[in-house]
Amino acid sequence: MPLLSLMILLPVLAALVIFILPGGDAQRARVIALGTTLVEFGLGLLLWRDYATDAPGFQFVEKLDLFAPYLSWHLGIDGIALMLIMLSVFLMPLCILASWTSIQKRVPEYMAAFLLMETLMIGTFAARDLFLFYLFFEGGLIPMFLIIGIWGGGRRIYASYKFFLYTLLGSVLMLLAMIYMAGVAQTTDIGELSRFDFAPDVQIWLFLAFFASFAVKMPMWPVHTWLPDAHVEAPTAGSVILAGVLLKLGGYGFVRFSLPMFPDASAHLIWLVFGLSMVAVVYTSLVALVQSDMKKLIAYSSVAHMAFVTAGLFALNTQGIEGSLMMMLSHGLVSAALFLCVGVVYDRLHTREIARYGGLANNMPRYALLFMFFTMASVGLPATSGFIAEFLVLIGLYQTSTWATLVMTTGIILGAAYMLWLYRRVVFGTAAGDDTRAMHDLSTREVVILAPIAAAVLWMGIYPASFQAPMKPAIAAIMTRLDGRELATLPTWLSFSSRAAVVADPATPEAAR
Repeated sequence: MPLLSLMILLPVLAALVIFILPGGDAQRARVIALGTTLVEFGLGLLLWRDYATDAPGFQFVEKLDLFAPYLSWHLGIDGIALMLIMLSVFLMPLCILASWTSIQKRVPEYMAAFLLMETLMIGTFAARDLFLFYLFFEGGLIPMFLIIGIWGGGRRIYASYKFFLYTLLGSVLMLLAMIYMAGVAQTTDIGELSRFDFAPDVQIWLFLAFFASFAVKMPMWPVHTWLPDAHVEAPTAGSVILAGVLLKLGGYGFVRFSLPMFPDASAHLIWLVFGLSMVAVVYTSLVALVQSDMKKLIAYSSVAHMAFVTAGLFALNTQGIEGSLMMMLSHGLVSAALFLCVGVVYDRLHTREIARYGGLANNMPRYALLFMFFTMASVGLPATSGFIAEFLVLIGLYQTSTWATLVMTTGIILGAAYMLWLYRRVVFGTAAGDDTRAMHDLSTREVVILAPIAAAVLWMGIYPASFQAPMKPAIAAIMTRLDGRELATLPTWLSFSSRAAVVADPATPEAAR
């Protein structure tokens, strides 16, 4: 059975059914969307069950020549794509449930937009053709643009256009680079392009062209300013899928394209990525400390956490790459849960201002417990997903640059500061008003939404090998491409205890030297 094609086409068909059925009934649209996303999650579990974790290369491959040699319906996944698809199908039904009562206008269109978003996310991770990837990658802008612009807050038009223009303009250079690559390599197959050796001087320009797109998607400093506005204005479920999955498209792009296709450029330009990551983790953490809006604080924390992803990826060793991928999964779960926690109190009080809350531990104990758990996961408490991800990133980064590791470690300290400061003001102390004291605890629906994420965060923290095992062959293939590449001479502020070259097995004493 062509599972990948089925997973891509099923949400589109469900969206069409929502539009075709007469009456535009809101409750029917909700039920169809929830049922479809649950079926998608079940198909994802089938993918995970049947995936051979010890087999290299891509699996579940499907190919149909549509407009050969320019475009093929070519699908396939490795362990990295599998985990990100699972993250997508896991969060999507929770987004539908989170919107069950909060979205009351144009509900069929809203549910159809989320179903289309699911199709485009899965297609991005499953695409094996260069231009098919681009279509899915950029297509995800459209439903999110509509979700923010139609169902967002007071400044939704500004936020949606800023989001759209930033991310679209960043991808124009990438499209030009793709056209050049297809012409030189005479193929649009991503697997073949990953083994093609472009000239080292050409790699630099190709790397920068892809970097322009992926840096905005992450987002990296200083092209991150669209993210806080988008999060603040987006509905709760929009923020969940934006932070949980869409931000991971940039990291996935670095893993799928930049590292294997441009290994010389990746080794040569690590100083650029390290520098931007170091600024991001310190600057955005300090900005998060002074925020008065809960959503904006969590949005800035997302920029800081994604800086760990880029730093780990360009440490160019197994631990760094593995830690970055685990960070992507962990952040996808934890940030989604934090935005859902904000949505819970926003639905009751209709404000995200931190000063309007306080003392919620008294009248919302279940909420306080789950919010505390996700706060601890965000700051990297052992036995949560955040700990193993940050630990692996720092181990990998230390082998490449000690100074970069020291700076990135401050992000953990600052992260604890702003997250615990947020939790203390919202949950403890004295309630800001009678309306705050009257807020009721989590409903059954809200517990059903948050509990699975808490279980997944705990599972990843206690038994990370179940998530790492499918990704190991793909990481080994990337390290094979990077093996022996000469690192650039790092600036003085990065060069203390840095390596001279990328090695295949960084766990050995010779490699660590």
